[in-house]
Amino acid sequence: MSNTPASETPATRTITSILGLLLALAGFEHGLFETLQGSRPTGRWVIQAIGEAQRMWPHGTEEAFTLIPNFLLTGIAAMTVSLLIAAWSIWFSRKQHAAAVLLLLCVLLTLVGGGIGHIAFFTVVWAYATRINRPLTGWRKVLSGAAGRTLARFWPYTLAAAGLCWLAAVEIAIFGWVPGLENPDTILAVCWCLLLAAWFLIHKTYIAGFAADIEG
Repeated sequence: MSNTPASETPATRTITSILGLLLALAGFEHGLFETLQGSRPTGRWVIQAIGEAQRMWPHGTEEAFTLIPNFLLTGIAAMTVSLLIAAWSIWFSRKQHAAAVLLLLCVLLTLVGGGIGHIAFFTVVWAYATRINRPLTGWRKVLSGAAGRTLARFWPYTLAAAGLCWLAAVEIAIFGWVPGLENPDTILAVCWCLLLAAWFLIHKTYIAGFAADIEG
């Protein structure tokens, strides 16, 4: 046991910061492709972030929602909010009300073309982020004992696995490249499987991180 105060949650904060950077990356790439479509009307609220001219495989459309009726302005807004999320992840994740700020930024990102699929991820990250620098009283009852001490060792590895699955899914979503596969529907299925794996691994990572913070 270390002398870390009970309200300090360094593992939870680190996990949230890294996942926040991944959320920022996903939003930024949506915005980048939207800007490449130029200053033209979107024509609707649900758009394809990757236009036909930039599309690299049949399913590589990257759907998004935007309240801004212009691709260029939507892309600039998405990249700007993504950079704010990155800044939050690096410098502000330990501040008071940090989780609420993250939620507001992610909702804003969703409204300005940052993607739709990330909703399933940022809501999870936000929910766990509410425990940053908070007493993990309820979790102490669940994660006490030898099982909790064992679990506490694994959060860096499950975080790395979640990040790799996430990044691989982003690569596939954009480029449609999976070694040895050519069928677009099969490649899309692999992409969704990787995203699902990342989603489950994020839960495992946070629980292991809670165990590490409890252990001190």
